[in-house]
Amino acid sequence: MIKFSHTLFALPFALMGAALAVSRPGVVVHGVKPWLGIGLCMVGARSAAMAFNRVVDRRIDAANPRTASRHLPAGTLKTSGVVVFTVISCMVFIAGTALFLPENPWPLRLSLPVLGWLLGYSLAKRFTSLAHVWLGIALGMAPAAAWVALRGELTIEPVLLGLAVALWVSGFDILYACQDYEFDQSAGLHSIPARFGIAKSLRIAAWLHACMISLLVVLGIVMPMGAIFFLGLAAAAILLTYEHRLVRPEDLSKVNQAFFQVNIVISIGLLVVTLIDLAVQGL
Repeated sequence: MIKFSHTLFALPFALMGAALAVSRPGVVVHGVKPWLGIGLCMVGARSAAMAFNRVVDRRIDAANPRTASRHLPAGTLKTSGVVVFTVISCMVFIAGTALFLPENPWPLRLSLPVLGWLLGYSLAKRFTSLAHVWLGIALGMAPAAAWVALRGELTIEPVLLGLAVALWVSGFDILYACQDYEFDQSAGLHSIPARFGIAKSLRIAAWLHACMISLLVVLGIVMPMGAIFFLGLAAAAILLTYEHRLVRPEDLSKVNQAFFQVNIVISIGLLVVTLIDLAVQGL
């Protein structure tokens, strides 16, 4: 029901935020506990959000030919079991935030509001076309939260990274939603494609991704980062251009390739170049 590969959209950026946080003066990370906390939070949050989404959308999924084969509509899993899994995943997330005690109480204090936002995304398409942005903010919180967890403060650097992730996710979620354009309109669900049509939605997604790269350039200047980081950004921009060439208004057959393969390469790739750049700066 929940693929670990889905976690690879946000986990690399959370680790990227953490790496940038510890690279700045004023924080010393001892042991594996903080990294374990970040990992538990990411996996727990993602699993809780996805499972909750499957529960509240099970009737919508059953009516949509593209999603009718999912586990709950198909009857291969029971709703009660997925609800229990959701609760357990929420507990894993909260347990992850508790690992930052006693030095930093903010992750635990913010755990319930963050969970509320994450779970609330599943209801957003029932009342707003900005559900894609809701999801973007949900994943964009990951690097900012990692920074706060390690430093106990929120500064411009994690804000820039979080906003960049939010724009990136919003853009590729719009691409993904183009597959359900007709169903969303007939079912009265809200989305950018259902509101503006596929062609205009693809342009909106491209604009969001251009803004994402721009914010990462600003982040690289503010940190500051080196040439390796900026070369990685250039490669990410090329991959995003390729992603948008895969999806055409008249041909949505490659949406999944663009959604999963390209974006996972982008997230992992930016983490790798960030780590290499920071390592080179530390020599």
